[in-house]
Amino acid sequence: MLFQVVNADISAHDVTSRTGYNLCMARGWESKAVEEQQAEARTKPDPNKVRLEPEQVAKQKERQGLLLSRQRVLQQLQTAQNPFHRKMLEAALGDLEAQLARLG
Repeated sequence: MLFQVVNADISAHDVTSRTGYNLCMARGWESKAVEEQQAEARTKPDPNKVRLEPEQVAKQKERQGLLLSRQRVLQQLQTAQNPFHRKMLEAALGDLEAQLARLG
């Protein structure tokens, strides 16, 4: 009799932790909400968003790539101990900064 009472008191949380599926919530509610948000974003254009020309987009991407490379070289310089490796990194850093200066 005690065994039946214990089984009857199993909560929904116990069931979900065993099955990995939430029995209390309808399936697919998340995807419906995401779908609604995406549809709303498509229908309402953002008036503050500036449209860039393809050349401007390419220039931005190149600048971001150079900045990431520069950051990586700076991190490597902090830990480099070999003088030849440091010299190579300093040359790479100078080259990256020259490229960034040319991009503006």
